[in-house]
Amino acid sequence: HMEDELTQALRMFAQHKWPFRIHATYNESAERMLNVIESVHSETPLTGPWLFDHAETFSPQTLDRIKALGGAVAIQNRMLFQGEYFVQRYGKKTAAQAPPVRAMLDREIPVALGTDGTRVSSYNPWLALYWLTTGKTWGGLKHLADENILSRREALKTMTHASARFTGEENQKGTIDPGKFADFAILAEDYFTVEAEALKDMEAVLTVVDGRIAYGSGEYQDLDPELPPLRPDWSPVHYYGGYAGRR
Repeated sequence: HMEDELTQALRMFAQHKWPFRIHATYNESAERMLNVIESVHSETPLTGPWLFDHAETFSPQTLDRIKALGGAVAIQNRMLFQGEYFVQRYGKKTAAQAPPVRAMLDREIPVALGTDGTRVSSYNPWLALYWLTTGKTWGGLKHLADENILSRREALKTMTHASARFTGEENQKGTIDPGKFADFAILAEDYFTVEAEALKDMEAVLTVVDGRIAYGSGEYQDLDPELPPLRPDWSPVHYYGGYAGRR
């Protein structure tokens, strides 16, 4: 009954020009969903942004269909933690293109990088950037093919500017430009030159959100703002160290 229910939902989304995103790890799921999306699009052209999440086993044919419909893809660092199991189940050849990020970019399909926090990973962006620029799992297995690994600049762009485009906020954030939110961080190490394994442990020494300092440490410790009171009062954090160890 998936097709009938999805058709009803997408017709409403298309009529209202609403954006939508659908979770699809496997190509088999995407193929069925694309049948519905194409059908609805033929009735009422999709104008709101839409995208698939995850896309680990998407085929070239599926990517072509997404491109033709003006869709996009959001990928996450799930394989950082699941790569060994994925290789055991589906083989090295499939894992080498899981997800096929280079094929997406070559087709000029918009791609954004995230973390899937907190379902699979944490919100820590450095874990995702480490995975996509090394192709390695947390256990050290290199599962991504060399041609499917992004440069550090490419990966950073997928997490910042590309993500802002997905939410329609590219004129407000995603790059450091006049007129945009002053959201930036000064890092303890240089992201572009630090050793690959050190990417997993990257930290900010100063974080600025919309022009206001939100965090400071090290030489910027004096700029670290006082934290607001914990809320709600009954939070277990009150009983287990408060804000101790905040990063």
